[in-house]
Amino acid sequence: MGSVDDSLAGLPEPERGCLQHVGDIARAVVPEATEGMSYGMPALKYEGKPLLGVVMAAKHLSVFPFSPAVIDAVAARLEGYSLSKGTIRFTAEHPLPDDVVEDIVRLRRAEILNK
Repeated sequence: MGSVDDSLAGLPEPERGCLQHVGDIARAVVPEATEGMSYGMPALKYEGKPLLGVVMAAKHLSVFPFSPAVIDAVAARLEGYSLSKGTIRFTAEHPLPDDVVEDIVRLRRAEILNK
């Protein structure tokens, strides 16, 4: 267990399962990702840099790809979701599509490798 798994363990269902699914996808795309903290939140890290954060807020779930460019790259595929330059907000009832999560993680990994 690490910081991401520990933080998810205390969440209620179905939110825990939804965020765990996002984390599972990220780990499948980047199996060498490690757990840690970034910007005060539990996050998966790659090459020592934040790859993806997942958190639960009062009224939504959030994915933080730590990159406005990554959010911009998938924004057209996220109609109906709440986006800002740093986060994608969703609910367990309206989860993020798996292929979009995969692309978010791939794009962020590429950014980390190219910096």
